[in-house]
Parts: sequence; structure tokens; C-alpha cells
Amino acid sequence: MSFLTLENVTHHYFNKNNYTKALDDISFSVKEGEFVSLLGPSGCGKSTILSIVSGIMNQTSGRVLLDDKSITESELAIGYMLQQDYLFPWKTILDNVLLGPTIQDNVNEELKEKAKELLREVGLQNVENQYPSSLSGGMRQRVALVRTLITDPKILLLDEPFSALDYQTKLKLEDLVFKLLHAYQKTAILVTHDIGEAIAMSDRIIVMSANPGKISKTFEVPLELRNEMPFLVRRHPKYQSIFDKVWEELNKSETRTV
Repeated sequence: MSFLTLENVTHHYFNKNNYTKALDDISFSVKEGEFVSLLGPSGCGKSTILSIVSGIMNQTSGRVLLDDKSITESELAIGYMLQQDYLFPWKTILDNVLLGPTIQDNVNEELKEKAKELLREVGLQNVENQYPSSLSGGMRQRVALVRTLITDPKILLLDEPFSALDYQTKLKLEDLVFKLLHAYQKTAILVTHDIGEAIAMSDRIIVMSANPGKISKTFEVPLELRNEMPFLVRRHPKYQSIFDKVWEELNKSETRTV
């Protein structure tokens, strides 16, 4: 049964004299607990899809259903993790993590303890009273992950969350996010330009083409790869074969948009 469904979603960006069609007839579904990646060139509408799913913007046409309710009617929490951590430098790490519940006036001692426990789970013991400037980029992004998880979202939207990090830190965070999402049985959509990242983390990869954004092809990641940690997936015998197929489809998509 589908947990998230996009049906014939089209979106236009309007300006004073004209408009740009960002998405054209996008249809796909995501099962509960599934990890799906959107892969494609810049300008193909990947981040626009996340903005629509999150409810930040309304699609021009089509339907988006979350647990059989429209996004505007659903009361399920949605987590959104971006490329930048967007931590407030004047707030402590704990205060940054609890920002959402604070805005909702929903902070109590139990939630504070949960925040500290999540920080420990991501390897950030005893940092709750420190400030963002004292942490590395990778540590700050782990704080951003905890801030995303603290509200117990039913679906996580990940918009290139590792792209600003050095490669070693990126690989470690891929493993951490993968481990946590599986442990908490979260549904997730990842936007990325990185074929290897998409293969390593996903159950399914949706390749998109641009001008306007369309779905080009969908790839099922082999079960043997899905059961491995992302770092080990890149060393799996089947990894290169699916990498080559996705690469070929991306090249075809770019050729069609030229």
C-alpha cells in the first residue's frame, strides 16, 4: 500500500511576463518505510517535488496524498533536512534541536531527555550546552539530523544533506542516516546528484530529466545492496552494474533535453 502518492503533478513558476514549467506530469508512489532517491541534473525539479510534498508550495495541478489524505489535510509530521544545517549560532545545541517543539510550545523534560539521547545516538555526547561554532561541519549536520528526528516525522525529505561535506565525513553520515532511518522505520525521499549515494542508500532510484522536469526511468536497487550499509554497498559486486545502467540513463536524459 502506498504511503505517499504523487498523481500527475505539474508545476509552473510564474513571473510578470511569462512562466516556466518546472514539473510535467510527475507520478510515483512511496511505500511506508521505503527509501527513494530522486536523481537528475540541476533544474529537473527534484527540490520542487520536496517543496510540494512538504506543503511549502502547492502544485499547479495534480494530487499529492500522504496516507490517503491530501498534504493540506494531513496531520502527519514531515521532516525536512537541507544541504545547510541552518543552526542558530546564538542558541545552544539543545535549543537548536528543540526549535520545532519550542515554536509549538511542546517542550518538556521528557522531550529534552529524548533530544539528549538522540544526540548520543549520533555520537554527540555532552554537546547540548555548546554552540554551533564549536562543532565541525559534519557534527553540525548530525545536529540538524537530530533536529529533524525530534518531532518523530513520518516521512523525511533529504535535500542533498551531505553535498557540502568532505568525502570521508559524507560517507560516515550516509551510514549514520541509513542506520537511524532503518532503526526508526522511517520513510524517506533523498534528492541528490550523486549516483553512488543514491545506489548506496536507496530501495529505488527515480531518474529525472529537465526542461521540464519529467520522470525518465525508475531503477529498483537489488535486494543484496539494500541490506548492506552504504559504505559497503560501493564495494559490492553488483554495485558497478547498476551504476553503469543509471549513468547511461542520465546521459540519455541529458541528451533529450539539449
